[in-house]
Amino acid sequence: MTKKEFLKSVSNGKKDILQQLLDLLKKTKSDYCVIGGLAVNAYCEPVVSLDLDLVIAAKSFETFIKSAQKIFKIKNFAHSVNLSSAESDLRIQIQIDKRYLNVIPRASTKKVLGYKMKVAAVEDILQGKIWAYSDEGRRKSKRQKDLADIFRLVESHPRLKKLLPEPLKKIVS
Repeated sequence: MTKKEFLKSVSNGKKDILQQLLDLLKKTKSDYCVIGGLAVNAYCEPVVSLDLDLVIAAKSFETFIKSAQKIFKIKNFAHSVNLSSAESDLRIQIQIDKRYLNVIPRASTKKVLGYKMKVAAVEDILQGKIWAYSDEGRRKSKRQKDLADIFRLVESHPRLKKLLPEPLKKIVS
Protein backbone atom coordinates (compact mmCIF):
# COMPACT_ATOMS: atom_id res chain seq x y z
CA MET A 1 0.00 0.00 0.00
CA THR A 2 1.41 3.40 -0.96
CA LYS A 3 1.31 6.42 1.36
CA LYS A 4 -1.38 7.98 -0.85
CA GLU A 5 -3.47 4.81 -0.68
CA PHE A 6 -3.01 4.74 3.09
CA LEU A 7 -4.25 8.33 3.52
CA LYS A 8 -7.16 7.68 1.18
CA SER A 9 -8.04 4.55 3.18
CA VAL A 10 -7.79 6.31 6.57
CA SER A 11 -9.92 9.22 5.32
CA ASN A 12 -12.57 6.86 3.88
CA GLY A 13 -11.86 8.41 0.51
CA LYS A 14 -14.06 7.43 -2.39
CA LYS A 15 -12.06 9.99 -4.36
CA ASP A 16 -8.62 11.47 -3.83
CA ILE A 17 -9.79 14.90 -2.71
CA LEU A 18 -6.32 15.91 -1.57
CA GLN A 19 -5.09 15.46 -5.13
CA GLN A 20 -8.19 17.30 -6.38
CA LEU A 21 -7.32 20.18 -4.04
CA LEU A 22 -3.69 20.27 -5.21
CA ASP A 23 -4.81 20.16 -8.85
CA LEU A 24 -7.27 23.00 -8.24
CA LEU A 25 -4.58 25.11 -6.56
CA LYS A 26 -2.39 24.58 -9.62
CA LYS A 27 -5.23 25.23 -12.09
CA THR A 28 -6.19 28.52 -10.39
CA LYS A 29 -2.49 29.46 -10.06
CA SER A 30 -3.05 29.93 -6.33
CA ASP A 31 0.09 30.37 -4.27
CA TYR A 32 -0.32 28.46 -1.01
CA CYS A 33 1.42 26.45 1.65
CA VAL A 34 0.45 23.76 4.14
CA ILE A 35 0.87 24.89 7.76
CA GLY A 36 -0.69 22.44 10.23
CA GLY A 37 -0.11 18.93 11.49
CA LEU A 38 0.34 17.47 8.02
CA ALA A 39 3.04 20.10 7.45
CA VAL A 40 4.80 18.86 10.60
CA ASN A 41 4.96 15.48 8.83
CA ALA A 42 7.24 17.04 6.21
CA TYR A 43 9.89 17.60 8.89
CA CYS A 44 9.24 14.75 11.36
CA GLU A 45 8.17 11.13 11.44
CA PRO A 46 4.63 11.15 9.99
CA VAL A 47 1.53 11.00 12.16
CA VAL A 48 -1.84 10.57 10.48
CA SER A 49 -4.20 13.50 10.61
CA LEU A 50 -7.48 14.09 8.85
CA ASP A 51 -6.93 17.87 8.99
CA LEU A 52 -5.17 19.71 6.21
CA ASP A 53 -4.46 23.32 7.20
CA LEU A 54 -3.22 25.68 4.55
CA VAL A 55 -2.88 29.34 3.64
CA ILE A 56 -3.71 30.71 0.19
CA ALA A 57 -2.28 33.98 -1.06
CA ALA A 58 -4.80 36.82 -0.79
CA LYS A 59 -4.56 37.71 -4.48
CA SER A 60 -5.82 34.27 -5.58
CA PHE A 61 -8.14 33.47 -2.66
CA GLU A 62 -11.47 34.53 -4.26
CA THR A 63 -10.69 32.82 -7.58
CA PHE A 64 -9.75 29.64 -5.76
CA ILE A 65 -12.90 29.63 -3.58
CA LYS A 66 -15.14 30.24 -6.60
CA SER A 67 -13.60 27.25 -8.39
CA ALA A 68 -13.61 25.12 -5.22
CA GLN A 69 -17.39 25.46 -4.92
CA LYS A 70 -17.72 23.07 -7.87
CA ILE A 71 -15.93 20.29 -5.95
CA PHE A 72 -16.29 21.03 -2.23
CA LYS A 73 -18.86 22.09 0.32
CA ILE A 74 -17.64 25.40 1.76
CA LYS A 75 -18.29 26.69 5.27
CA ASN A 76 -17.01 30.03 6.61
CA PHE A 77 -15.76 30.44 10.17
CA ALA A 78 -14.14 33.31 12.08
CA HIS A 79 -10.55 32.21 11.37
CA SER A 80 -10.92 29.76 8.50
CA VAL A 81 -12.82 28.67 5.43
CA ASN A 82 -13.42 24.93 5.58
CA LEU A 83 -13.77 22.65 2.57
CA SER A 84 -15.32 19.22 2.78
CA SER A 85 -16.55 16.51 0.47
CA ALA A 86 -18.94 13.58 0.85
CA GLU A 87 -16.20 11.64 -0.96
CA SER A 88 -13.74 11.76 1.97
CA ASP A 89 -13.39 12.46 5.71
CA LEU A 90 -10.38 14.74 5.07
CA ARG A 91 -11.06 18.18 6.56
CA ILE A 92 -9.47 21.05 4.63
CA GLN A 93 -9.10 24.28 6.61
CA ILE A 94 -7.91 27.40 4.85
CA GLN A 95 -6.59 29.79 7.46
CA ILE A 96 -7.60 33.42 6.96
CA ASP A 97 -5.64 34.76 9.94
CA LYS A 98 -3.46 37.51 8.43
CA ARG A 99 -0.48 36.41 10.57
CA TYR A 100 -0.03 33.45 8.22
CA LEU A 101 0.16 35.33 4.91
CA ASN A 102 3.88 36.06 5.22
CA VAL A 103 4.74 32.34 5.43
CA ILE A 104 3.98 31.57 1.79
CA PRO A 105 7.17 33.11 0.30
CA ARG A 106 9.34 30.96 2.62
CA ALA A 107 7.54 27.71 1.74
CA SER A 108 9.14 24.96 -0.31
CA THR A 109 7.90 21.86 -2.09
CA LYS A 110 8.02 18.73 0.07
CA LYS A 111 6.60 15.24 -0.18
CA VAL A 112 4.02 14.53 2.53
CA LEU A 113 2.33 11.12 2.71
CA GLY A 114 3.07 10.59 -0.98
CA TYR A 115 1.89 14.03 -2.17
CA LYS A 116 4.11 16.82 -3.46
CA MET A 117 2.90 20.08 -1.96
CA LYS A 118 4.19 23.43 -0.83
CA VAL A 119 4.92 23.34 2.89
CA ALA A 120 5.72 26.24 5.19
CA ALA A 121 9.25 26.54 6.56
CA VAL A 122 9.74 24.55 9.75
CA GLU A 123 10.14 27.77 11.79
CA ASP A 124 6.80 29.06 10.48
CA ILE A 125 5.05 25.79 11.28
CA LEU A 126 6.45 25.96 14.81
CA GLN A 127 5.22 29.55 15.19
CA GLY A 128 1.74 28.52 14.04
CA LYS A 129 1.72 25.66 16.54
CA ILE A 130 2.78 28.08 19.30
CA TRP A 131 -0.08 30.44 18.36
CA ALA A 132 -2.56 27.54 18.33
CA TYR A 133 -1.34 26.10 21.65
CA SER A 134 -1.44 29.56 23.28
CA ASP A 135 -5.05 30.17 22.22
CA GLU A 136 -6.99 29.37 25.39
CA GLY A 137 -10.23 29.53 23.40
CA ARG A 138 -9.29 26.35 21.55
CA ARG A 139 -10.52 22.98 22.73
CA LYS A 140 -8.13 21.42 25.24
CA SER A 141 -7.73 18.30 23.08
CA LYS A 142 -6.67 20.44 20.09
CA ARG A 143 -4.19 22.36 22.24
CA GLN A 144 -2.70 19.06 23.45
CA LYS A 145 -2.23 17.96 19.83
CA ASP A 146 -0.55 21.31 19.10
CA LEU A 147 1.76 20.75 22.08
CA ALA A 148 2.58 17.24 20.82
CA ASP A 149 3.43 18.74 17.41
CA ILE A 150 5.70 21.29 19.12
CA PHE A 151 7.46 18.39 20.90
CA ARG A 152 7.82 16.51 17.58
CA LEU A 153 9.32 19.54 15.86
CA VAL A 154 11.77 20.36 18.66
CA GLU A 155 12.84 16.71 19.06
CA SER A 156 13.51 16.43 15.32
CA HIS A 157 15.09 19.89 15.06
CA PRO A 158 16.65 20.81 18.45
CA ARG A 159 17.74 24.24 17.13
CA LEU A 160 14.04 25.24 17.20
CA LYS A 161 13.94 25.14 21.01
CA LYS A 162 15.46 28.63 21.15
CA LEU A 163 12.37 29.95 19.29
CA LEU A 164 9.98 28.81 22.03
CA PRO A 165 8.55 31.28 24.55
CA GLU A 166 9.94 30.69 28.07
CA PRO A 167 6.83 28.89 29.45
CA LEU A 168 7.00 26.40 26.56
CA LYS A 169 10.76 25.92 26.95
CA LYS A 170 10.11 24.73 30.50
CA ILE A 171 7.45 22.26 29.33
CA VAL A 172 9.58 20.92 26.47
CA SER A 173 12.76 20.54 28.60
